[in-house]
Amino acid sequence: MLGTLVNTLAAVAGGLLGSLLKKGIPEKFTDLVQKGLALCILFIGIQGSLSGTNTLVTIISMVLGAIAGTALDLDAKVERLGAWTQARLAKKGGSKIAEGMVTASLLFCVGSMAVVGSLQSGLTGDHSTIYTKSLLDFVSAIILASSLGLGVCLSGAFVLVYQGAIVLLARWVGPVLSDYAVAEMSCVGSLLIIGLGLNMLGVTKLKVSNLLPAMFIPLILCLFM
Repeated sequence: MLGTLVNTLAAVAGGLLGSLLKKGIPEKFTDLVQKGLALCILFIGIQGSLSGTNTLVTIISMVLGAIAGTALDLDAKVERLGAWTQARLAKKGGSKIAEGMVTASLLFCVGSMAVVGSLQSGLTGDHSTIYTKSLLDFVSAIILASSLGLGVCLSGAFVLVYQGAIVLLARWVGPVLSDYAVAEMSCVGSLLIIGLGLNMLGVTKLKVSNLLPAMFIPLILCLFM
């Protein structure tokens, strides 16, 4: 778990540092910085979505994920968590906290480095990939938090649970997490990142949190398709 703990601390530390830097950015620049960041997030999402090879897996995953997420009302739960956290900080704007948390969590957990690095940690004790990812996440968290605020720090919890679970279950999930499955998970997750970017630009108002289950459905579909 050492690699995962380092990655978690890197996300939290980067988020805290970025939040401090945000206070030094004049308000007239904040909107443009966020729009520029949204364009970068769109690029990351489009780039990652090209990793998929089975369009049917992507479509079924998105449909089933939307149904599951809506039934569980994940978006409302994430909003309540953001509002609760914001209330503890004695400020307004819980939706901003939630946006920062979801955006950072997806960026840090979507992609092969999170999965492959965690498997290496669990199976061989080699943390080198996760350490590299930790450095990248630290820098990304600073940039994200400078625009989205303290919500980015909460992504550390998602990194800890997601990557930690893979590390602890590596011996059993390793055979299931083939290159094919990882690529399809990355594709679906990247589509969610595109949705986040569009939301940040004000083009859409997608409830991306309700689509989060879609990211894990390829694990099952790739066994049969």
